[in-house]
Amino acid sequence: MRDDPLFWVMAVAVLAVAGILLFGIGTFGVGGDFNRRNANRIMRWRIGAQFVAVVLILLFVWWRGGS
Repeated sequence: MRDDPLFWVMAVAVLAVAGILLFGIGTFGVGGDFNRRNANRIMRWRIGAQFVAVVLILLFVWWRGGS
């Protein structure tokens, strides 16, 4: 499985989602002007990255034959 390049692309996508989520949670916790200006934008980035990650996971499972 580690030899498959799609696995690594999928892993990077999942880590990107986690990074965006943690960044968003951090800005929500701090609050302030930056959060008011960018909260929705950060959420949209997370949703887009999550969509890409789910598609890559499904593609990986399909490519490997579901086993």
